[in-house]
Amino acid sequence: MSSRELILGRVRAALRDAPVVGDVPREYRPAGTNTADLEVLVDRLVDYKAEVYRVTSAEVAATAARLAGEGGAVLVPPGLPEQWRPEGAYADEDLTPDRIAEAGAVLTAAAVAVAETGTIVLDASPDQGRRIITLLPDVHVCVLRPEQVVASVPDAIARLDARRPLTWISGPSATSDIELNRVEGVHGPRHLHVLILTD
Repeated sequence: MSSRELILGRVRAALRDAPVVGDVPREYRPAGTNTADLEVLVDRLVDYKAEVYRVTSAEVAATAARLAGEGGAVLVPPGLPEQWRPEGAYADEDLTPDRIAEAGAVLTAAAVAVAETGTIVLDASPDQGRRIITLLPDVHVCVLRPEQVVASVPDAIARLDARRPLTWISGPSATSDIELNRVEGVHGPRHLHVLILTD
């Protein structure tokens, strides 16, 4: 008798008296059940300590520059629309982590946003860039189009390509120490600013 047969025999013997489990219900809420509500998304984002601004496409660059702070350069992914790029912004062309961390802010687009959970999803598309560029700068400015907002997680899953590297963001980076004191910015940006386009 092989080791495999011995182990499987022991498992079968241990399960012999186990109760039979019936079918597990899989009545999950499917995509398309609810309508996306932009105001619910805004409420959730603010609750998570993100700041939300309603701007036009023409105002994105100036808003991002202001949020980067005095003298802070803005890092952008290579595929971000030119119109959104602040003056002096530099693109991530395989920059080193030190150069990325020097940015006053990073400005990206998004793939989708979930109103119910206040979550923004990035999928590393050219207008969102590598994950590292949204981790190291202290400020992340994310541009969101209203048509990218969906009601629930199943709706987001239906829109996303599971083969892409997905990053789900619910507010700025935050964690708790052993005494349950909230600490921000340990695992990513301390400040998340969401620019919702109005045009």
